[in-house]
Amino acid sequence: MIRWLLGVIMVSSAVFAQTDAMAIDLSSFTSPLQFSSSISLLLAISSISLAPFFLISTTSFVRFAIVLGMIRNAIGTNQSPPNPVIISIALFMTFYVMTPTWVTVYEKAIIPYQNQTITQREAFVEGIKPFREFMLKYTRETDLALFIEFSKIPAVNSVDDIPIYVLIPAFMISELKTAFQIGFMLFIPFIVIDLVVSNILLSLGMFMLSPVMISLPFKILLFVLVDGWNLITRGLLNGFQ
Repeated sequence: MIRWLLGVIMVSSAVFAQTDAMAIDLSSFTSPLQFSSSISLLLAISSISLAPFFLISTTSFVRFAIVLGMIRNAIGTNQSPPNPVIISIALFMTFYVMTPTWVTVYEKAIIPYQNQTITQREAFVEGIKPFREFMLKYTRETDLALFIEFSKIPAVNSVDDIPIYVLIPAFMISELKTAFQIGFMLFIPFIVIDLVVSNILLSLGMFMLSPVMISLPFKILLFVLVDGWNLITRGLLNGFQ
């Protein structure tokens, strides 16, 4: 009988011990601190997928990629340089131009937040300011007024009152217009070469010979002689000085 009672007590103690352990685990799982950390981690992981779109939308990448692609079309080389090369050049040129802005974000937002001297909200506000200054510098007033008009926001008294969701699309269409203007100027000398070659072939009666095939070597030669890549890169970088 005594052995049976001792066995019941030991089993009961084990059950209560397991119950207490489950209660501890359950409370630690449902505590506000753990739940907040889980949400923050989920948001951080989700924001990684938006990083490429943020890079394209708020930096000089749009202008670089479009102009480099247009110069390839102007010369007439279909896939030379290939798309990965153009994207790589545009990306590293973007890193070169945007490094001062990113350094400012790191010094004014990331480091203070890591040192726990500012809150997460303050870090976000301080981190977005350098990007706002960069985009406002290269955004046309007409494009900015367009999105302010259709956003139905209250009257804006200063540029600091413009929401970021209004500034980003205005900056992007301004960059698109600038890139197409540069591309138009790049097309002119190569169109002249095509016209000259076409007229020469017509005067010689070579109607069946493609002018593009004849003019392509001359366009490549012209581009190499004037050191085209250096001139285009210099002009693009000067546009962000």
